[in-house]
Amino acid sequence: MRTMTSKFQREIKDQWEVQYEEMSFPAIQKGWVLPAERWDEFDPFILMAEDWFKKGTFPDHPHRGFQTVTYVVDGRLEHIDNAGGRDILEPGDVQYMNAGRAARHAEDGVGDDIAHTLQLWVNLPKSKRDTETIYQNVYSEDAPAVSFEGGSIKIFSGDVAGVQGPLQSVVPITLCELTLAKGAEYTLELPENHNAFLYVLAGDVEIAGHTNLKKHSAATLTYNEEGSDIEQSELAIRSNKRQTKLLVYSGAPIREKIVPYGPFVMNTMEEIKQAYRDFHNGKFGPPAI
Repeated sequence: MRTMTSKFQREIKDQWEVQYEEMSFPAIQKGWVLPAERWDEFDPFILMAEDWFKKGTFPDHPHRGFQTVTYVVDGRLEHIDNAGGRDILEPGDVQYMNAGRAARHAEDGVGDDIAHTLQLWVNLPKSKRDTETIYQNVYSEDAPAVSFEGGSIKIFSGDVAGVQGPLQSVVPITLCELTLAKGAEYTLELPENHNAFLYVLAGDVEIAGHTNLKKHSAATLTYNEEGSDIEQSELAIRSNKRQTKLLVYSGAPIREKIVPYGPFVMNTMEEIKQAYRDFHNGKFGPPAI
């Protein structure tokens, strides 16, 4: 898939249709874009949940040891944290959180809205699990976009299409949103050593010249495990519908054993138990209200 003069050509490694289940009110529906039990395949990504929910589903709760990237698909999402942060995100907006040492926040629908979100959990290396809590909102209009024939690419994080996205994650990742008209083609470049996956929000897309994916489809991509984050790889994308929209995420694997348990991600079960003790002993601070 790579010669002395060409870039690494990415292909589909695995693909699946996301399955959904009805939830108890005020939650409405949930699907696992990245199932949690396969985290070792997705490294540095741990899981991604797609949720539809109303106000009261995700009240005050703690996190430790990882990062979240939340993309608002539809509705409005209110974020509240116990450091005094409060904001409302709308469709196409992204929120980043580094839980690090200790985060405590709430995520809610606004008014009678049904919030529809994609929340990705991104691992932290052991050396950075004790970092300070960070929240950053990236509004859709503030993410740079690059146009091409028949479409555009919006960059939230990383250096993609010659521009730098505004999201500043503790562990660098790339996140971009592609919109393509019917028949439009685009070659996406990503660091060749990044593990990557995509999720189709709308339409019908052809990947790497032969694999068709439709709405609610997820796929992991091949990558050069011995490659460099300086060298680029290529992913061929073509839209087969009136309009196709997809998200592509990538990040360099951390290659550490982890224990995801409840709202925490640590390296050992003892560290998980310590996180619960710290939370119950008030070391995460006051509630987010």
